[in-house]
Amino acid sequence: MKILIRNLQRHRSLNKERVLKTAGQILSLLEQTKAELSIMFVGDRKMKQLNTQYRGIRNTTDVLSFESAIPFVPDEADHALGDIVISVPKAEAQAKEYGSGFHDEITRLLIHGTLHLLGYDHEQTAYKARKMIKKEEELIDAIKKMD
Repeated sequence: MKILIRNLQRHRSLNKERVLKTAGQILSLLEQTKAELSIMFVGDRKMKQLNTQYRGIRNTTDVLSFESAIPFVPDEADHALGDIVISVPKAEAQAKEYGSGFHDEITRLLIHGTLHLLGYDHEQTAYKARKMIKKEEELIDAIKKMD
């Protein structure tokens, strides 16, 4: 697996090694060990720009996922899963709001974004939302046990 991280924000320092480890755990748990994943950390201004451009929503958000333009072929040695963009200020605010640690919130957003790349969509139906939330909770629990 190949995980690329790009930090375009200056709001808060990041532990890239920890993010790499967590992203690797997520991909392993989801049986995506041949996947290539790109993770970008941004500030709220950049996130608002991306959310407006790609979703038509003129507001910031916590995480965006962009599927790879290269079609997924299961038997290929490596495949590009896609890109995840995380707003660090939004993650920090949500960690405080939920009473969790900053890295715990980054983990939750990485899981959420990765599930979107794998076809989960909480915005389509209530059933699909419950299914995605259940999978997120399973992965969070599994990662906690790994650490």
